[in-house]
Amino acid sequence: MTSTLSQKQILDALSKVNDPELHRSLTELKMVRKVEIRGDVVEIELAITLPNCPFRAQIESEARTAVRALPGVKEVVLHTGTMTDKERQALMGASAEGTAAKYNHIQHVVAVMSGKGGVGKSLVAGLLASALVQQGYRVGILDADITGPSIPMLFGLQGPPEHGPVGLRPLESRGGLKVMSMNFLLANEDQPIIWRGPLIGKAITQLWGDVMWGDLDYLLVDLPPGTSDAALSTMQSLPVRGIVMVTTPQGLAAMIVRKAVHMAQAVGVSILGVVENMAYFQCPDTGKQHFIFGPSHATEVTLTAKAPMLAQLPIDPTLAALCDAGKIEEVILSEMPGLLDAFTRAIPVQIRE
Repeated sequence: MTSTLSQKQILDALSKVNDPELHRSLTELKMVRKVEIRGDVVEIELAITLPNCPFRAQIESEARTAVRALPGVKEVVLHTGTMTDKERQALMGASAEGTAAKYNHIQHVVAVMSGKGGVGKSLVAGLLASALVQQGYRVGILDADITGPSIPMLFGLQGPPEHGPVGLRPLESRGGLKVMSMNFLLANEDQPIIWRGPLIGKAITQLWGDVMWGDLDYLLVDLPPGTSDAALSTMQSLPVRGIVMVTTPQGLAAMIVRKAVHMAQAVGVSILGVVENMAYFQCPDTGKQHFIFGPSHATEVTLTAKAPMLAQLPIDPTLAALCDAGKIEEVILSEMPGLLDAFTRAIPVQIRE
C-alpha cells in the first residue's frame, strides 16, 4: 500500500514539540536533521543541543508521541545525536553574549537594596524568595553582590554550575529556588574578586544575560552596598520593576539608606516597600521586646521613599543559626510576619498564575 504520509505532516507534528529549556519547537531550533517514511514506519534523526541534556528522554518521548498520533503511523524509530559546534553556534547567533536572555521568560525582576552594608539585604532576599517558592511561585535569585556574595551560604549551595545549550544553568536549592552567584564560578569560595567598578557592572549583566533562568514569576536581585556601579548597572541594564529597601533602626543606617532611596528615585525605579531588619530582640523567657539599637528611624526611610513598611524583622539567634547552616528555607514563615502578603500587594501588576 502506498503511504499517504508526507514529510510536511511529520514536521508539522514535531513543530508542536518544544525543548523544555529553550521553549522553542524542535523544528524552529533545527533539531530535526532527517525524516524518512517507509510505509507506516517513520524514521527520524534528532540532534539535541548537548550530550548531557537532562531533557533528552522527555524530548524523545514527546517527539515519538506526536508523530505516532498521526493517522497511518504504526511505528516511530528515533535516532538521537548531538549538535555539532557549528550547529550550536548557529542556534546561539553571531554573538554568545546575552544569548540566554532571549530564551528566558521572567515576569517580575525585583531588586533588594539598601546602600548600607551589613543590614541584611541577603537575608531579606533569601526569606522573601523562600516564602514565594512555598506559595507556589517560580522564583530565582541573582546574587549581584559580586565581591561579597552571601546567597550561596544561606542556601547551602556550591558551584560550579553546569553549562546548558545557550548559557549557564543556575543551581537549584532544596526547595526548588534557582540561584546564580559569582561565587559558584570561583575555584575556592574564599577567593576574593579584586575588580574595579566597570568590571563588576559587566559581571552583573552577564549573570542576567548568560544564565538560563527559564520561566520565572520572580527574579530577586540581591544588590551590594552602595549607590555606584553595581546598583546603577542593575537598574539601567535589567528590567527592574521595583525595589525592596532594607534598613536597620539606627539613625546612621537610615541616613545612608535614604541615599539609596534618592538614587532609585533619580533613575525612575519604584520602591515597593521598606523592611527594617534587627528591629528588636524578643526575650524568649518573658516575651518582652528589647530595642537594642534604640528608637527606630525606619519611618524616616518610608517617608522619603513614599512607600509602606513591609515588615520589621527581629534579631533571632535561631534564624542566624539556620542561615549559617545553609538552611534558610527551613525558617517558618511566621519569622517574617506580613512580609510576603505586603510584598505581593505592593507589586504593581497582576501576577501571572
